[in-house]
Amino acid sequence: MITLKSPREIEAMEKAGAALAAMHIGIRQFIKPGISSWEVEDFARKYFKAAGAKAEQIGFEGYEYATCVSVNDEICHGFPRKKLIFKDGDLAKIDTVVSVDGFFSDSCWSYGIGNVKPEIQKLMDVTKKSLFMGIDQCVAGNRIGDIGAVIQHYTEDENGYGDVREFVGHGIQPTMHEDPMVPHYGEHGQGLRLKNGMTITVEPMINTGTWEADTSDPSGWLAKTADGGWSCQYEHTLVVTDKGPKILTSQDPKADAKYIYDDNYAKYLEHYSKIAKDIAGHYE
Repeated sequence: MITLKSPREIEAMEKAGAALAAMHIGIRQFIKPGISSWEVEDFARKYFKAAGAKAEQIGFEGYEYATCVSVNDEICHGFPRKKLIFKDGDLAKIDTVVSVDGFFSDSCWSYGIGNVKPEIQKLMDVTKKSLFMGIDQCVAGNRIGDIGAVIQHYTEDENGYGDVREFVGHGIQPTMHEDPMVPHYGEHGQGLRLKNGMTITVEPMINTGTWEADTSDPSGWLAKTADGGWSCQYEHTLVVTDKGPKILTSQDPKADAKYIYDDNYAKYLEHYSKIAKDIAGHYE
């Protein structure tokens, strides 16, 4: 069942989104070569506790961690690992879901560690641009297929990358995963029609090679590219409104000004960012 959110619910999700976005702002402060992926997990747990946010991934279908940390050819759902030390040139994807007062947000961000190669920077740039191209299709009256069609055309047809099929975006609130599913591939004019008040995620996962994933890892969670190519992901939670798509997990309200729901978001983000930056200072 798809629920259309009221202004009160959207504002509550906006607060949760700011709490999550601030986690990424904190991570950017200390992530570098020599840091272990477990330090990211440790920071996230301490930050969520201080911010009054709940790490919703812990316990979800048996998952034990607050974050997913996937590196290089790992597409998604990598465990944070004490022995996984970031190296110069790595590409890390950090994904999490949190709730504040029962309202959810979901966002993944990619981090180039140290000095990344130009071809990896291009992958990151194309993936991020495809995210916003997909978000721009999230207007009332459009269909789910419109989102995936623009992402697939830009990443595969124009840039020769692989657009992952196995993992898709989704509705969010009142739980982590709700209908509708939001593929990042598809055809214009196909699928469910978008309506004002829908809250969904757009989260393209783009590979340097094939779009196919290897999901045979014994953990039952980690997915890698089938050909060993590298993978990148960016994800935002957003709401469809009569004024266009509004991002609820923005890390930069000024840059994302046209996507911000209301003036409260910047206030929430400033509050949570102070907490995140203070805790991040202990990991530098």
